[in-house]
Amino acid sequence: MTSKGGEKMKDVGEEMAQQLRNRNWIKNYKELIDEAFADEEVRTFMAENQLTQAELARSASKVYEFVSIKRQIKNGEVTPAPGYQPQLVLSNHLIDVAYVPSDELIRSQKKAEIRARVRTLNMPKAIRNAQLADFDISGREEIAQAASDFIDAYTANPRKFIKGMYLQGSFGVGKTYLLGAIANGLAEEGFRSTMLHFPSFAVEVKSAIGSNNVMEKIDNIKKAPILMLDDIGADQLSSWLRDDVLGIILQYRMQEELPTFFSSNLSLQDLLTQYLTVNNRGEAEPLKARRIMERIVFLSKEYTMIGRNRRRS
Repeated sequence: MTSKGGEKMKDVGEEMAQQLRNRNWIKNYKELIDEAFADEEVRTFMAENQLTQAELARSASKVYEFVSIKRQIKNGEVTPAPGYQPQLVLSNHLIDVAYVPSDELIRSQKKAEIRARVRTLNMPKAIRNAQLADFDISGREEIAQAASDFIDAYTANPRKFIKGMYLQGSFGVGKTYLLGAIANGLAEEGFRSTMLHFPSFAVEVKSAIGSNNVMEKIDNIKKAPILMLDDIGADQLSSWLRDDVLGIILQYRMQEELPTFFSSNLSLQDLLTQYLTVNNRGEAEPLKARRIMERIVFLSKEYTMIGRNRRRS
């Protein structure tokens, strides 16, 4: 028995041979083989390949294997090689069985590959299936078009710097969903992205101080080909988190011109005055805040999302 695509398969042939031996007690062996050779696909294959009677006789167990597995798949039974379909092949003038991925398995594998291109950290499961086609564009046509344009432009030339989007709006209007839809759209085109809930990431970074791997966490995020920072502005920001975490990430991405997206309940102006300027001790640091804001504005364009709160539906 052989397989295509380099897949390591179980010895289905030996299992079928054992079934033949077992069933021979209750049904004539010749009758089982005759039934197998009467299969339409088998007959077509034999007609296309001129084999001697001796070669056909030596191929009997493989023909039985092919017909039996095909019948099991048709009946919805579990096969020794789930997800693979049998295919008749010629090997050294004998009939053999190769196993090829089913259409369903290919679709499943492709879907898994696409999902693997979107790395999520503390993000809701719903964004895994987010699609631009399902995004409610009512009153938000400009935003939907901008998201689609970004995917098209990045796909056409990933090396050219393209600004991301700063999505601001009230709770539940679909900002996170849209980020997920963009990430999934890019993944379908073969591109990787990282989505993270920034307040949760901030907690993780603070917790990493004791294990001395803060910079490892920061480096892992700042170098993402496409980065999406969700819910920025929802927590209290210390000077250290602003300057030595967020600042380092944004500075690197600005220098390397890497696409960066944001979502927030705050407008850019409110983000500056309410989040970046005053630290968690109540101290105002406007100069340092403006430095961070310059990087955000360089990396993204602001869009205001309107709509009802879908979390209450």
